[in-house]
Amino acid sequence: MTFGAPSHRIESQLVAAARILEVDAEFIHLPSVIICSFGDSDTMTSETHFIKCSGRLALGSLHKVHLIYRAVVHDEISAKKATQKLEELLTAAPLYGLWFRCILAFLLSVLICPLSFGGSFLDMWIAGVGAFLLSFLQLTLAAKSAMYANVFEYVITTAILMSFTARGLSSIRSEIFCYTAISSSGIIGILPGYLILSSSLELASKNIVCGSVKMVYALIYTLFLGFGLQIGSDLYLLFDPDIINGCYRPSSFPWYIQPFPLWTQFVIVPIFSLLSSLANLQPWKSKQLPVMIVISCASYASNSIANHYIFNRSDIVSAIGAFTVGLLGNIYSRKMGGTAFTSMVTGVLFLVPSGLSQAGGITANDGNGVDIGGAMIAVTIGITVGLFMSQALVYMFGSRKNAAVFSF
Repeated sequence: MTFGAPSHRIESQLVAAARILEVDAEFIHLPSVIICSFGDSDTMTSETHFIKCSGRLALGSLHKVHLIYRAVVHDEISAKKATQKLEELLTAAPLYGLWFRCILAFLLSVLICPLSFGGSFLDMWIAGVGAFLLSFLQLTLAAKSAMYANVFEYVITTAILMSFTARGLSSIRSEIFCYTAISSSGIIGILPGYLILSSSLELASKNIVCGSVKMVYALIYTLFLGFGLQIGSDLYLLFDPDIINGCYRPSSFPWYIQPFPLWTQFVIVPIFSLLSSLANLQPWKSKQLPVMIVISCASYASNSIANHYIFNRSDIVSAIGAFTVGLLGNIYSRKMGGTAFTSMVTGVLFLVPSGLSQAGGITANDGNGVDIGGAMIAVTIGITVGLFMSQALVYMFGSRKNAAVFSF
């Protein structure tokens, strides 16, 4: 839970571990809380513990936790030694420092701007600066200030600032900057894509309590993000009512205001996949990193091909991309002994901004901030269906794993 494990697997893995260790225990998982009840058949009594925990996605540490768990389940190491290893992981310093993570956020927005939102060479740097400031606030002020850490204040403040700046730049009469590209790519660092994905998987796994609570929380978060973008845009229009809708990019414009050509995707997609994995705290020298990049590139390729033939259906396109990710992740897990979940995360998260760009971008140009919530739901449902389709296909032709119901 500290390192962002999908909660629909936690209960089944705890039950499997208790069975191997011959411990009489029952577990209930609620959002940010695990209730553990240990029974004693001799005295007919039980002992209950409430463990509260929350954290963010850290792929490297999560992979190590899974390896420790798997070693215990297969009787390779003792529970005492495994506990020591877990304590070392929990007390270890973050894998990357503050400034490196801020630079990663800058580069991710720079790359996603032309890749998914049609931004130009000039747009991408403005979006990158906004993402850098956003990451800095997230890792410093939001971590230290209890008031500013309130999620809605934090989301609204950053969304208003990004939208106001993007609208001001896009209103320059020479039409150098594009509002949609700058505002959408500048805030991808705070999109709740992973949270909505986890809640959808939990609901599909019949974990109604966790799934519904997380889904409502993520939707409210997304709506506040959409309204923040709308407020920032309207605030600028109070000073300058003249507005240019869309991104006007005729062929007569110079190259630095034009969208990137198609061949640049072969360079940008692998680099973005690499940086996205590092941003989610995947170790640089790990053997899984190349696998994550390959799966992520396959995810984007299948998404782009599907979008070429299927128009205005971001849910179906996202389902096709997620099916590709799930299939490759499960094959890697079963044939090469890797961890399916951590190898698939980068590819799945890549589908969120790609799907939203097909739904019109993360903007509120038509005055309705609710649209971003609907677009996010459509993309996430498509991703969830695609993952379950791949899981069903793999289980039809392969052996079923004992510990977890789903590989993602």
